[in-house]
Amino acid sequence: MSRPSRLAAALAALALLWLLLLPALPARAAAAVAPPSLERLFNQALASSREGEFAQALPLWDAVIAQDPAQASAWSNRGNVRLALGDAQGAIADQDEAMRLDPLNPDPHLNRGTAEESLGHWQDAAADYGWILERDPLDASALYNLGNVQGSLGDWQAARLSYQAASEARPGFAMARSSAALAAFELGELEAAEQELRSVIRRYPLFADPRAALTALLWSRGARGEAESHWSSASGLDPRYRQSEWLLQIRRWPPRPVHALEQFLALASPTA
Repeated sequence: MSRPSRLAAALAALALLWLLLLPALPARAAAAVAPPSLERLFNQALASSREGEFAQALPLWDAVIAQDPAQASAWSNRGNVRLALGDAQGAIADQDEAMRLDPLNPDPHLNRGTAEESLGHWQDAAADYGWILERDPLDASALYNLGNVQGSLGDWQAARLSYQAASEARPGFAMARSSAALAAFELGELEAAEQELRSVIRRYPLFADPRAALTALLWSRGARGEAESHWSSASGLDPRYRQSEWLLQIRRWPPRPVHALEQFLALASPTA
């Protein structure tokens, strides 16, 4: 698999934590009008997709679409699976068809935006998220994804506002709160960033992201001992935080926190 395909697949895997399988029509609604064989097939495809068995899910979605090509949810879900397998262009084509069949549903726009992001098509992705937000300004997923796009374009102030709006629209959206704190870190607002990261850690002690971010922030402020303590927890929870490329390209951290964490890993004790 080529590097762009690997990045697309990895980005899709992260995004699918909260985007995958928001069907364009609820599964129960689809099943209510489907023959039993199609209902079983749809449910099998949905289960395989939710379990991350994308190679198995793809032919199941193919079969659902072959039996009922007018079912928008099947096209949208297959598009998510194709993106997870690294086929961003195929994913976009499937979301386009889902939109044609169900033009008022926001989910294909959200899913297409994720595929466009994986290709670096930032303006296209922003347009999809904007389409959703024009109709529902409190859509937390669209707000969060828009923040990712704004950060990728270097506008961290706008990204911070989008992340904050996402966290307010969906209480408990821990990733949005952590991302807002990271944007504040990037903007040099270290006290605000530290306060928010500590608040997220208190609420979600097993969430690696704010611990890794606080590690970088504390290291940049000279608090080596506490930085190492948080890093011990963060690295045990998720070893990917050692990978700068993953942080920048997939998790979408701003450059300043990534650089600070790189320095920490380079200069901290060998056990870090």
